[in-house]
Amino acid sequence: MEIGLLKTDLVRDEGMKLHPYTDTVGKTTIGVGRNLDDVGLTEQEVLILLQNDITNVMDEMAYQIPWIFEKPEPVQRAVANMLFNMGWPRLSQFKRMLLALEKDDFETAAREALDSRWSHQVGDRSRRIAKLIREA
Repeated sequence: MEIGLLKTDLVRDEGMKLHPYTDTVGKTTIGVGRNLDDVGLTEQEVLILLQNDITNVMDEMAYQIPWIFEKPEPVQRAVANMLFNMGWPRLSQFKRMLLALEKDDFETAAREALDSRWSHQVGDRSRRIAKLIREA
């Protein structure tokens, strides 16, 4: 069988959706007919998605806050974790934290991260991130 032709047929017949949708029988579906309700994703597929998301986060950091790569690795990891979680529009609102990071005032930056609605929403995650920053 010619797999390339099969792929072409399936994309034509199933369509290609980049966001989840409900199919004609009520199943949550994505991509080219992937039934998420019954089939889901494999661990390998999830890890590919994660790697792509991490690449996007790193690209966003390089574009928005390129100076972060001059900071200690734990600070970079903490900011990447926050960016992954909330996206740049929300992270950009952490102006005092970002300014403190830029000035290598890690104690203030950690305090600012914790003094936020986000910290209350994510709980232990924010405390782990603040610890990374504080101990840099």
